[in-house]
Amino acid sequence: MRALRIGNFSGFYGDRASALREMLTGGELDVLTGDYLAELTMLILARERLKNPGAGYARTFPRQLEDCLGLAHERGVKIVTNAGGLNPGGLAAAVRELAGRLGIPVRVAHVEGDDLAAEHPTVLAANAYLGGFGIAECLRAGADVVVTGRVTDAALVTGPAAAHFGWRPGEYDRLAGAVVAGHVLECGTQATGGNYAFFREGDVHRPGFPLAEIHADGSSVITKHPGTGGLVDIGTVTAQLLYETGGGRYAGPDVTARLDTVRLSQDGPDRVRIEGVRGEAPPPTLKVGQNRLGGFRNEVAFVLTGLDIEAKADLVRRQLADALAKTPPAEVRWELVRTDRPDADTEETASALLRLVVRDADERVVGRALTGAAVELALASYPGFHVLSPPGKGAPYGVFEDVYVPHGAVDHRAVLHDGRRVPVAPPQDTRPLDAVPEPALPDPLPSGPTRRAPLGLIAGARSGDKGGNANVGVWARTGDAWRWLAHELTAERFRELIPESRDLPVTRHLLPNLRAVNFVVEGILGAGVAAQARFDPQAKALGEWLRSRRLDIPEALL
Repeated sequence: MRALRIGNFSGFYGDRASALREMLTGGELDVLTGDYLAELTMLILARERLKNPGAGYARTFPRQLEDCLGLAHERGVKIVTNAGGLNPGGLAAAVRELAGRLGIPVRVAHVEGDDLAAEHPTVLAANAYLGGFGIAECLRAGADVVVTGRVTDAALVTGPAAAHFGWRPGEYDRLAGAVVAGHVLECGTQATGGNYAFFREGDVHRPGFPLAEIHADGSSVITKHPGTGGLVDIGTVTAQLLYETGGGRYAGPDVTARLDTVRLSQDGPDRVRIEGVRGEAPPPTLKVGQNRLGGFRNEVAFVLTGLDIEAKADLVRRQLADALAKTPPAEVRWELVRTDRPDADTEETASALLRLVVRDADERVVGRALTGAAVELALASYPGFHVLSPPGKGAPYGVFEDVYVPHGAVDHRAVLHDGRRVPVAPPQDTRPLDAVPEPALPDPLPSGPTRRAPLGLIAGARSGDKGGNANVGVWARTGDAWRWLAHELTAERFRELIPESRDLPVTRHLLPNLRAVNFVVEGILGAGVAAQARFDPQAKALGEWLRSRRLDIPEALL
């Protein structure tokens, strides 16, 4: 069968609004996928649903579709999106209403069964990560638009591929190949030069969105429409493959993809071939993402200018400690950020920031108590006292947690365009998710002269969040650099280079086919992105911090 061309037009809720039209007009496609959901997005949608039971889906999607539904219909491009969020049926109804109003005869279906909030009454949202076979049922029945709630990001690709090629559960190698392609596509332009460590090597001013040519055996080619910005090479694809992953086994509800079997090759300009992917039976349980209210937080950023920065910071800490002692918050965090420079020629570059963050289950403790204490210092503290913005009354923050349930605990159903409800059976075979045996290290690089230099001169990195954990994937660009990296960048060395991880569990995974090491740092993000426990709450820049750190690197590599 001919290859299936699947493109992406959204990597998150808020992505480029014009991307849907750009992808429809830029070249040939069979399917377009839109990924809108992340852990934080589910919390946002849950809070919207509390105010309005009819809400809970990505409201930007219908606006994009109003401009492009006719174009997609004319070109025969099917659209598959998880923009349904917590209310896929509501979004499907809205799309039908839109199509009727525009006079466009499209068939709209949706997938449901992921919402387990009724079984978890103490949380704002609880959603199982479903697989792609509900999507496949909708497409096989003739749907033009398929709306889902919380499916895995890769399911937006595996579903259309299974429908097109007739794949069935148990065809693990084919499904695993589509999972890998889906993982590359899911974050949109991150596969085409966006957020790329070596961004200066291509024109990433406005990267085009990616697409995959998927073949019947599960292999694929990642590319983009001709003439669009950005670049697609082994580096950009490797970076996205490492994003928010762990070891050699990448688990999903339909298949566990073996990332340690992935082989990449350049297949021409802006074309990277993915092949050799092996798959295994999925784990016996489904991941469920839970969002709950964690409490309330407040923040003040004091501006310290000129001389005596440390003494000024110490004065503020002591003054507020007295005030906060009356009703002490459960958590108080201070951080002095030295953005100042000596003899600076602007006031801003002569200033440092002292950040205070407080948290407590009681909104009053972090609200007026902190606000009043900070405001009272306006004329009674260090010289030059001011803050970036007045402290507020405190805001709620969320906590994200993973729990796991048996596959049979969800009522996974495809709701077809004609109203029929088709149950999607759980997998017949499962396999416990064990760690991949540690692969053999490459031969070490011969010893020679070294020079102190940033790691990023010879290696790329990309990092991200999974709940309270962070992953940092680091890859070498040459075989010799890989030989050095695999021996040098151990978990112990990682802890030395990233002091914030020194007291945390750090696990290193080797992926020789990708010339990469992938680190998982447990607990560095606290209770997850919504809790905003650290300066970079999603660990987006953790990899770039690592690349800036200096090591003794062989001169031959430099």
